Amino acid sequence: MAVYFLDFWFSQLKTRRRRKQTQPALGLSRVYGGNMPNKKKIIVTGFEPFGEHTVNSSWIAVQELDRLGLGEAVDLYVCEVPVEYQAVQKLLPTLFKEHQPQLVVHVGVSGLATTVTLEQCGHNNGYKRLDNCSFCPASQSCMENGPDCIKSALDMDTVCKRVNDSNIGITVSVSKDAGRQVMVYLCDYTYYTSLYLGQGRAAFVHVPPLGKPYSSQDLGRGLQVVIQEMLKLVEGKYTEEESKDNKHCNHTYQHQQYQK
Repeated sequence: MAVYFLDFWFSQLKTRRRRKQTQPALGLSRVYGGNMPNKKKIIVTGFEPFGEHTVNSSWIAVQELDRLGLGEAVDLYVCEVPVEYQAVQKLLPTLFKEHQPQLVVHVGVSGLATTVTLEQCGHNNGYKRLDNCSFCPASQSCMENGPDCIKSALDMDTVCKRVNDSNIGITVSVSKDAGRQVMVYLCDYTYYTSLYLGQGRAAFVHVPPLGKPYSSQDLGRGLQVVIQEMLKLVEGKYTEEESKDNKHCNHTYQHQQYQK
């Protein structure tokens, strides 16, 4: 099932990219068009429905981001990730190899979240919950013999402060433990995998379900601003003083529900 899904997904992704390149009337053509040198390649993913989340706000938000774009200097690639451990292990290395992105940002839904939450770390162990295929790793780990925890190269406190100071109507917070005391699932599994493959150049953003309190448009705009601030960090555009001054950032040390 996972292999079939991936084959179907890759065919759909290639079709969608061709359509954007050949139909300039579409608003998304500005993301893929042109021959601007040194364009940054960014991958942003959301998750498919699972459990009670028959509509997964993470993928809805990523599709809205796709519509908005990240500017002329960015090649934005988006995809919907299966809630399946084995599919993630096949998909992510392929994305990294094919696109060689400067940054990968995963987006997931947290059922009890009321803010857009930035995750600082990904974890290797503790994966006991069954996925959409009723499977979980026998080792209950992501990478055998991998480090227990990998921290993102991005300072999420800095991103959080900058977004909250921009007054876009979206509240952003930072989680330091990614809800490990409650639930370990595909969000953390996916994040750890990308941190491992990307040598820390990855990020994870949790969004609330739609309407609790944000609309899809709100979440798309929130993701746009969050990722643009992340790109400034990647490019080294923050001063030392800005990186140290994070007092306006909200912290969530016990994220109540860690989901996709």
